[in-house]
Amino acid sequence: MRLSRYFLPVLKETPSEAQIVSHRYMLRAGMIKQASAGIYSWLPLGYKVLRNIERIVHEEQQRAGHIPLLMPTLQSAELWKESGRYDAYGPEMLRIRDRQDRDMLYGPTNEELITDIFRSHVSSYKDLPLTLYHIQWKFRDEIRPRFGVMRGREFLMKDGYNFDLTKEDALHAYNRHLVSYLRSYERMGLQAIPMRADSGPIGGDDTHEFLVLAETGESEVFYDSQITDLKFGDRQIDYDSVEQCQAVLEEFTSRYARTDETHDEALFNEVPEERRRTARGIEVGQIFYFGTKYSEPMGATVKGPDGAEVPVHMGSHGIGVSRLLGAIIEASHDDKGIIWPEGVTPFHCGIVNLKTGDAEADAACEALYASLTALGLEPLYDDTDERAGAKFATMDLIGLPWRITVGPRGLKNGVVELTSRRTGESEELPPEAAVARIAQIYGKSA
Repeated sequence: MRLSRYFLPVLKETPSEAQIVSHRYMLRAGMIKQASAGIYSWLPLGYKVLRNIERIVHEEQQRAGHIPLLMPTLQSAELWKESGRYDAYGPEMLRIRDRQDRDMLYGPTNEELITDIFRSHVSSYKDLPLTLYHIQWKFRDEIRPRFGVMRGREFLMKDGYNFDLTKEDALHAYNRHLVSYLRSYERMGLQAIPMRADSGPIGGDDTHEFLVLAETGESEVFYDSQITDLKFGDRQIDYDSVEQCQAVLEEFTSRYARTDETHDEALFNEVPEERRRTARGIEVGQIFYFGTKYSEPMGATVKGPDGAEVPVHMGSHGIGVSRLLGAIIEASHDDKGIIWPEGVTPFHCGIVNLKTGDAEADAACEALYASLTALGLEPLYDDTDERAGAKFATMDLIGLPWRITVGPRGLKNGVVELTSRRTGESEELPPEAAVARIAQIYGKSA
């Protein structure tokens, strides 16, 4: 993409309503625009990052054997009345009546709808285990929407639902989700710590939240510092293996890590004092096992091996896709702007032409742009007439992890400048070597 043709409405001043870093930078970098309280339009740059996060979630869910579908945003209230949650959910639910005077709602979650789909089409244990998921917009009418996409009313969420014959099978699905979430977050450049949590209106006894440590987090968290040394890395896991998935669960949850709702001071005091930590955390996902809470009242049963009808055991598993974008910025920024991890960056690198209109500089930039594009990479080429300082400020603000700077002085020596946004370190290289370096970083063949 050429910046002269792109829609990137950057702001020089910070809007007064932005209270936290991610909200400030998302507004200033032209990623979002507020439509109404807690509801945002996603502008091109923000939309690209949102889709990158969504892609990673899809890839890791399907790697774990989970099957995508798409459910509607509007749901019939009848299903929620059947489960007993319609009146219990509270004022966060947006209740609607259509022109036929039928009670509807803008879905805050999808347990009832997916259970209705399941009971309509599955009747035998032979069709289990089954995990279905989708990535869809949700609405919760927050009393105080704030912090931009971190606590909005409309948000994009991945929610998945497992259906299993026994509690043991359902707990394996729980563990499988934990593994897939760890992989997803690390691919996004995040360390998200699984913490024992409260189940809230979803219900159930077994639940972990995944939290990213950040000063602006809404939750107080208590943890053993050893947990921050854990990395999932490139290990290969057989998702069908109960033992392998259970081992990962034990590795990542055996040390103390809890949110303030489930904090146990006595247990925390058993952690060696030098390893006790208290911090703030941003919730970016949660997994639940809730047994037959929905399947029993809604008649989601299957015939077991003995021919008897039994309610299926279920769990639900969410990732805050749009919230993740804010969490990544909270965890990865400096006083100049965003620093995108390579896994989610909207463009793989920026090309800055220091002297637009100079024949040699223009030709070198065009050649870099063509070479990177031919490798399947997406550069953002600043071909505008702005001053060099303004171009650098924009690149720093929008946070592309790598920048190639092209100017007449360097070209006389046959080099361009490759700069890391994260470290600020620069290196002079021949243009073809800069392309090769970028290709290597992103796993492309130069």
